[in-house]
Amino acid sequence: MITSRRTVLTGLVAVGTGLAAPSAFAAHRVNSSEAAAFAFLAEKIDQYGTGTTLRVPQSYTGGFFAGINFVSSFLYDDALAIIALIHEGSAAQLTRAKVLGDVLLYVQQHDPIADGRTRASYQPNPLITADGTPYIGSPAAYSGNQAWVGMALCHLYQRTGQRKYLNGALTAANWIQSKTWSAAGIPGYTGGRGADDQPLTFKATEHNIDIGAFFAMLNRQTGDRVWSTRSQQAFAFVRAMWDNPGRMLWTGTNPDGVTINHYPIPADVQAWAYLATRDPRYSQAVDWVITNLAASDGGFTGISFSNTDTSKVWFEGTAHLVTALKVRRAPGDQARINTYLASLRDAQLHAPNADGKGIVSASSDGLDTGFGDLYYASLHTGATAWYLLATTGTNPFVL
Repeated sequence: MITSRRTVLTGLVAVGTGLAAPSAFAAHRVNSSEAAAFAFLAEKIDQYGTGTTLRVPQSYTGGFFAGINFVSSFLYDDALAIIALIHEGSAAQLTRAKVLGDVLLYVQQHDPIADGRTRASYQPNPLITADGTPYIGSPAAYSGNQAWVGMALCHLYQRTGQRKYLNGALTAANWIQSKTWSAAGIPGYTGGRGADDQPLTFKATEHNIDIGAFFAMLNRQTGDRVWSTRSQQAFAFVRAMWDNPGRMLWTGTNPDGVTINHYPIPADVQAWAYLATRDPRYSQAVDWVITNLAASDGGFTGISFSNTDTSKVWFEGTAHLVTALKVRRAPGDQARINTYLASLRDAQLHAPNADGKGIVSASSDGLDTGFGDLYYASLHTGATAWYLLATTGTNPFVL
């Protein structure tokens, strides 16, 4: 199985019922570390344009990626940046969030296949080519990525009340439903479409968590109960991946849609399942991560990506865990939150390739995910956005 937002790195190693009025939004009061992280996102977004110019930030900066001139912008990272910037609260950052939201709409509406999909990544310079089509980086269309695009657009609709964002979210949702729903085997949503536009028939726990949360948002914002039914279908697949003896979730199925993939066991699905559902059983999966994926490296403490390699800290995943712990608030969680946040702030200042603002992806180069990818100590918009979601107590899976 290949996970949606990491695939490109493999090659490098070779009418809304729940709508809140904008005036009801309360800005989070940021501390100096958070302010620096928000400034990092702003600098990355403004690197290739300012104002209302459509643009995307490169996802990785410095270190390994500088050596190979890799500048791609992953829509998963951009979706996270949108949600984080909305919760910063200032007009300037909301403008940047809306610009990124308008980019999501543009690439959706101008895709060469023209069926409502977006792609895994785009190139920032120029984002829009001479003929008006977006400059595609990684052409795969993963179902989980479509859901993250949709969730970001739902958050923007919730914040601004602008119907175009809800319309774009519905376009993404209809693509997911028409292209990836499968009642065969263990019913659930498949991986999407590959770079060659062929179906990806594996079913990922991660993708179904994303889709379940996204469709629940649409149910709330449209009042159409079909999205509630579809959300429940996605979460039913997630429950089917629950291993009761192990108190954790498997990563999903093999391409046959039936055989469970037992290796590796990733961290993200454990924390994300809890964040998306608040189901008490998944609280046990959060504990599984703390026990089994603990990592220390270079003076930093957190968790790793999966049980393949726990020799390095995955800072994005550590921020996932902090966010889940803030939602859970079980005995001992506050002490864990304090420890992990202290390490993230230390990494902001002292990790390899740190700039005092952004968060690097891994504590040192070569973190093996177990899915054919390596993570590096390079500044990462996605890790920085997740750090901000963690510090501000923002659960991106709910409105």
